[in-house]
Amino acid sequence: MAERIISPKKKTEEMGLDVSLRPQSLDEYIGQDRVKENMRILIEAAKGREEALDHVLIYGPPGLGKTTLAHVVANEMGVNIKVTAGPAIERAGDLAAILTNLHKGDVLFVDEVHRLGRVVEEVLYPAMEDYALDIVIGKGPGARSIRLKLPHFTIVGATTRLALMTAPLRSRFGAVYRLDFYDEIAMQAIVRRSAGILDVALEEEGVVEIALRARGTPRVANRLLKRVRDYAEVRADGVITRAVAREALSLLEVDTLGLDDIDRRVLRTIIEKFDGGPVGLETIGAALSEEPDTIMDVVEPYLLQLGFLDRTPRGRVATRRAYEHLGIAYQEPAQPGLF
Repeated sequence: MAERIISPKKKTEEMGLDVSLRPQSLDEYIGQDRVKENMRILIEAAKGREEALDHVLIYGPPGLGKTTLAHVVANEMGVNIKVTAGPAIERAGDLAAILTNLHKGDVLFVDEVHRLGRVVEEVLYPAMEDYALDIVIGKGPGARSIRLKLPHFTIVGATTRLALMTAPLRSRFGAVYRLDFYDEIAMQAIVRRSAGILDVALEEEGVVEIALRARGTPRVANRLLKRVRDYAEVRADGVITRAVAREALSLLEVDTLGLDDIDRRVLRTIIEKFDGGPVGLETIGAALSEEPDTIMDVVEPYLLQLGFLDRTPRGRVATRRAYEHLGIAYQEPAQPGLF
């Protein structure tokens, strides 16, 4: 599947700019009020005891600010942060090299923590619980194990697939927080803040228009803002009004609910080719020449959130709301056994 403008996944060329838009403190961090309040208490308590922060696990859909929150935690604690990802730690030795370079209080951020290998996890358990690293020296009968003491540090893990984490690893995190999709007010505040940092001339109605189509996801909002800014500079006078935002987003094929061409193709395939469903993911994928896993992980979550799809034991079904959004007359799905 081609890269989408509304994809919550990071684009490599935008990572540098994303860093400049990233909040540096809890006060700057917009939304997620419940998580912020709990995190503030956790940080203040740890600082009061002059201890390292307890290990933190953050989960939720991509693009909601898990990486940003990890950096905010490190800034609030006044310590360094080292960043890695589960797939990047292939061997136990890789993890050992990272852990032995940490200093007291440091934060180790592990993205996609659910993708850590089992052998790596076994090394991580004593490091998280006892701040110790067990290393085997030598091979065969002469091999011996030594234990290295590690400074007290904090692991902040992030995952979009909490269910794929092993229970022993999940249980070793002292604080677990879920990030939810942002409401309309928070999305507008994020667009305003990013526009100020990027020095974009943006009218209030333009803010509303971009926030409305950002799928409740800050990363998508920032990406749309940058593309609308480009359009305003080339096709308008550089000011993002409601009209300019609508024209730019229409050109990008992002509709009023944030659906793009791929989302609509999936819905139209279910409705027009399979009478609204039920139809299996394998069949939908074959009809669109896309991998079923891609549809399930990339397209389906937002359609489910909007209530445009139903998951049933027999497959996916397009709802009345999906028909109405696409301007198609609604038909009740066929009932099994009725002719």
